[in-house]
Amino acid sequence: MSNSLKTWLMSGREKKIMLLRHGELLRETEERRFIGQTDLPLSHMGRRQAKYWCKCLSDVPIAHIISSDLSRCMESARILCAARPIIVKPLARLREINLGGWDGMTFRRVRERWPDAFGQRGTEMARFRPPGGESFLDLQQRVVPAFEQAVDQAAGNLLMVAHAGVNRMILCHLLGMPPENLFRIAQGCGAMNLIDRQTGGFRIQAINLLPPF
Repeated sequence: MSNSLKTWLMSGREKKIMLLRHGELLRETEERRFIGQTDLPLSHMGRRQAKYWCKCLSDVPIAHIISSDLSRCMESARILCAARPIIVKPLARLREINLGGWDGMTFRRVRERWPDAFGQRGTEMARFRPPGGESFLDLQQRVVPAFEQAVDQAAGNLLMVAHAGVNRMILCHLLGMPPENLFRIAQGCGAMNLIDRQTGGFRIQAINLLPPF
Protein backbone atom coordinates (compact mmCIF):
# COMPACT_ATOMS: atom_id res chain seq x y z
CA MET A 1 0.00 0.00 0.00
CA SER A 2 1.36 3.41 -0.95
CA ASN A 3 2.36 5.94 1.70
CA SER A 4 -0.30 8.38 0.47
CA LEU A 5 -3.09 5.83 0.95
CA LYS A 6 -1.73 4.85 4.36
CA THR A 7 -1.71 8.55 5.32
CA TRP A 8 -5.31 8.85 4.13
CA LEU A 9 -6.36 5.82 6.16
CA MET A 10 -4.74 7.28 9.28
CA SER A 11 -6.28 10.74 8.88
CA GLY A 12 -9.39 11.47 10.91
CA ARG A 13 -11.18 13.88 8.62
CA GLU A 14 -13.69 11.48 7.02
CA LYS A 15 -15.32 8.16 7.77
CA LYS A 16 -13.31 5.47 5.97
CA ILE A 17 -14.86 2.38 4.41
CA MET A 18 -12.55 -0.54 3.62
CA LEU A 19 -14.42 -2.85 1.24
CA LEU A 20 -12.57 -6.15 0.95
CA ARG A 21 -13.14 -9.19 -1.22
CA HIS A 22 -12.51 -12.46 0.64
CA GLY A 23 -9.30 -14.37 -0.02
CA GLU A 24 -8.71 -17.19 -2.49
CA LEU A 25 -10.97 -20.25 -2.21
CA LEU A 26 -10.08 -23.88 -1.76
CA ARG A 27 -11.13 -25.67 -4.96
CA GLU A 28 -10.96 -29.28 -6.05
CA THR A 29 -10.11 -28.44 -9.68
CA GLU A 30 -9.07 -25.42 -11.71
CA GLU A 31 -12.02 -25.74 -14.10
CA ARG A 32 -14.06 -22.54 -14.09
CA ARG A 33 -17.29 -22.77 -12.09
CA PHE A 34 -20.25 -20.63 -11.17
CA ILE A 35 -19.63 -19.91 -7.49
CA GLY A 36 -22.32 -17.85 -5.84
CA GLN A 37 -23.64 -18.84 -2.44
CA THR A 38 -21.93 -22.24 -2.38
CA ASP A 39 -20.10 -22.08 0.94
CA LEU A 40 -16.46 -22.83 0.15
CA PRO A 41 -13.57 -22.35 2.63
CA LEU A 42 -10.44 -20.28 2.13
CA SER A 43 -7.30 -21.85 0.75
CA HIS A 44 -3.90 -21.44 2.41
CA MET A 45 -3.30 -18.52 0.02
CA GLY A 46 -6.65 -17.00 0.98
CA ARG A 47 -5.68 -16.97 4.64
CA ARG A 48 -2.29 -15.51 3.74
CA GLN A 49 -4.02 -12.69 1.83
CA ALA A 50 -6.20 -11.89 4.84
CA LYS A 51 -3.13 -11.87 7.13
CA TYR A 52 -1.45 -9.40 4.76
CA TRP A 53 -4.31 -6.93 5.21
CA CYS A 54 -4.35 -7.55 8.95
CA LYS A 55 -0.74 -6.38 9.06
CA CYS A 56 -1.29 -3.44 6.68
CA LEU A 57 -4.23 -2.15 8.70
CA SER A 58 -2.75 -2.82 12.14
CA ASP A 59 -2.39 0.90 12.93
CA VAL A 60 -5.66 1.97 11.29
CA PRO A 61 -8.55 2.64 13.68
CA ILE A 62 -11.55 0.46 12.81
CA ALA A 63 -14.80 0.81 14.74
CA HIS A 64 -16.90 -1.88 13.06
CA ILE A 65 -16.34 -5.03 10.98
CA ILE A 66 -19.24 -6.38 8.94
CA SER A 67 -19.10 -9.48 6.76
CA SER A 68 -21.16 -11.66 4.48
CA ASP A 69 -22.19 -14.63 6.60
CA LEU A 70 -20.61 -17.12 4.17
CA SER A 71 -17.57 -18.81 5.70
CA ARG A 72 -14.98 -17.49 3.22
CA CYS A 73 -15.82 -13.93 4.22
CA MET A 74 -16.25 -14.61 7.93
CA GLU A 75 -12.86 -16.34 8.10
CA SER A 76 -11.21 -13.46 6.24
CA ALA A 77 -12.84 -10.96 8.61
CA ARG A 78 -11.84 -12.88 11.74
CA ILE A 79 -8.22 -13.05 10.59
CA LEU A 80 -8.28 -9.30 9.98
CA CYS A 81 -9.62 -8.49 13.44
CA ALA A 82 -7.69 -11.17 15.35
CA ALA A 83 -5.80 -8.59 17.42
CA ARG A 84 -8.75 -6.19 17.85
CA PRO A 85 -11.49 -6.19 20.52
CA ILE A 86 -14.14 -6.26 17.80
CA ILE A 87 -16.79 -8.88 17.07
CA VAL A 88 -17.46 -9.49 13.38
CA LYS A 89 -21.11 -8.86 12.54
CA PRO A 90 -22.41 -11.36 9.94
CA LEU A 91 -24.86 -9.94 7.42
CA ALA A 92 -26.76 -12.29 5.10
CA ARG A 93 -27.65 -9.41 2.76
CA LEU A 94 -23.97 -9.24 1.77
CA ARG A 95 -23.95 -12.79 0.40
CA GLU A 96 -22.74 -13.30 -3.15
CA ILE A 97 -25.28 -13.41 -5.99
CA ASN A 98 -27.67 -16.36 -5.82
CA LEU A 99 -26.98 -18.43 -8.93
CA GLY A 100 -29.81 -20.85 -8.28
CA GLY A 101 -29.53 -24.14 -10.12
CA TRP A 102 -26.24 -23.14 -11.74
CA ASP A 103 -24.38 -22.64 -8.47
CA GLY A 104 -21.34 -24.91 -8.24
CA MET A 105 -21.64 -26.13 -11.84
CA THR A 106 -18.82 -25.72 -14.35
CA PHE A 107 -19.19 -23.21 -17.16
CA ARG A 108 -18.72 -26.06 -19.61
CA ARG A 109 -21.60 -28.09 -18.21
CA VAL A 110 -23.98 -25.11 -18.10
CA ARG A 111 -23.06 -24.20 -21.70
CA GLU A 112 -23.73 -27.74 -22.85
CA ARG A 113 -26.97 -28.21 -20.91
CA TRP A 114 -28.53 -24.74 -21.37
CA PRO A 115 -26.84 -23.21 -24.44
CA ASP A 116 -29.58 -20.64 -25.06
CA ALA A 117 -29.71 -19.45 -21.46
CA PHE A 118 -25.92 -19.35 -21.28
CA GLY A 119 -25.85 -17.13 -24.38
CA GLN A 120 -28.63 -14.93 -22.98
CA ARG A 121 -26.59 -14.34 -19.84
CA GLY A 122 -23.74 -13.07 -21.96
CA THR A 123 -25.93 -10.52 -23.75
CA GLU A 124 -28.15 -9.49 -20.81
CA MET A 125 -25.65 -9.65 -17.96
CA ALA A 126 -27.41 -7.26 -15.57
CA ARG A 127 -30.94 -8.63 -15.97
CA PHE A 128 -30.47 -12.35 -16.58
CA ARG A 129 -31.57 -14.72 -13.82
CA PRO A 130 -30.45 -18.36 -13.80
CA PRO A 131 -33.18 -20.82 -12.75
CA GLY A 132 -34.10 -20.07 -9.15
CA GLY A 133 -31.45 -17.34 -8.85
CA GLU A 134 -30.88 -13.59 -8.92
CA SER A 135 -29.84 -11.13 -11.59
CA PHE A 136 -27.08 -8.62 -10.92
CA LEU A 137 -29.78 -5.93 -10.72
CA ASP A 138 -31.46 -8.00 -7.99
CA LEU A 139 -28.11 -8.23 -6.25
CA GLN A 140 -27.56 -4.48 -6.43
CA GLN A 141 -31.00 -3.81 -4.97
CA ARG A 142 -30.12 -6.14 -2.09
CA VAL A 143 -26.59 -4.99 -1.26
CA VAL A 144 -26.56 -1.22 -1.84
CA PRO A 145 -29.14 -0.48 0.92
CA ALA A 146 -27.24 -2.86 3.24
CA PHE A 147 -23.98 -1.02 2.48
CA GLU A 148 -25.49 2.43 3.01
CA GLN A 149 -27.22 1.40 6.24
CA ALA A 150 -23.99 -0.10 7.61
CA VAL A 151 -22.08 3.10 6.80
CA ASP A 152 -24.78 5.28 8.40
CA GLN A 153 -24.79 3.19 11.58
CA ALA A 154 -21.00 2.96 11.95
CA ALA A 155 -19.67 5.37 14.57
CA GLY A 156 -16.22 5.33 12.93
CA ASN A 157 -14.26 3.57 10.23
CA LEU A 158 -15.91 0.49 8.76
CA LEU A 159 -14.36 -2.69 7.35
CA MET A 160 -16.76 -4.67 5.16
CA VAL A 161 -15.82 -8.13 3.84
CA ALA A 162 -17.87 -9.38 0.91
CA HIS A 163 -17.65 -10.94 -2.57
CA ALA A 164 -16.61 -9.94 -6.08
CA GLY A 165 -20.18 -9.52 -7.33
CA VAL A 166 -21.29 -7.66 -4.22
CA ASN A 167 -18.33 -5.27 -4.32
CA ARG A 168 -18.77 -4.62 -8.03
CA MET A 169 -22.44 -3.73 -7.55
CA ILE A 170 -21.59 -1.33 -4.72
CA LEU A 171 -18.79 0.28 -6.74
CA CYS A 172 -20.98 0.56 -9.86
CA HIS A 173 -23.57 2.38 -7.77
CA LEU A 174 -21.03 4.77 -6.22
CA LEU A 175 -19.44 5.49 -9.62
CA GLY A 176 -22.77 5.93 -11.41
CA MET A 177 -21.84 3.10 -13.80
CA PRO A 178 -24.50 0.95 -15.50
CA PRO A 179 -24.65 -2.48 -13.87
CA GLU A 180 -24.03 -3.98 -17.31
CA ASN A 181 -20.43 -2.75 -17.00
CA LEU A 182 -19.72 -4.53 -13.71
CA PHE A 183 -16.95 -6.71 -15.13
CA ARG A 184 -14.97 -3.61 -16.09
CA ILE A 185 -14.18 -3.38 -12.37
CA ALA A 186 -11.48 -5.86 -11.36
CA GLN A 187 -11.90 -7.65 -8.03
CA GLY A 188 -9.14 -10.16 -7.44
CA CYS A 189 -9.05 -12.50 -4.46
CA GLY A 190 -8.13 -10.45 -1.39
CA ALA A 191 -8.82 -7.16 -3.24
CA MET A 192 -9.15 -4.03 -1.11
CA ASN A 193 -11.24 -1.02 -2.14
CA LEU A 194 -10.95 2.25 -0.18
CA ILE A 195 -13.86 4.67 0.06
CA ASP A 196 -14.55 7.71 2.21
CA ARG A 197 -17.81 9.26 3.29
CA GLN A 198 -17.90 13.04 3.16
CA THR A 199 -20.65 15.61 3.61
CA GLY A 200 -21.34 15.58 -0.12
CA GLY A 201 -21.39 11.81 -0.44
CA PHE A 202 -18.94 9.01 -1.16
CA ARG A 203 -15.53 9.26 -2.81
CA ILE A 204 -13.55 6.26 -4.01
CA GLN A 205 -9.85 6.45 -3.22
CA ALA A 206 -8.68 3.08 -4.59
CA ILE A 207 -10.05 -0.04 -6.30
CA ASN A 208 -8.66 -3.58 -6.42
CA LEU A 209 -5.55 -3.14 -4.29
CA LEU A 210 -4.00 -6.60 -4.10
CA PRO A 211 -1.47 -8.30 -1.83
CA PRO A 212 1.97 -8.37 -3.54
CA PHE A 213 2.10 -12.15 -3.96
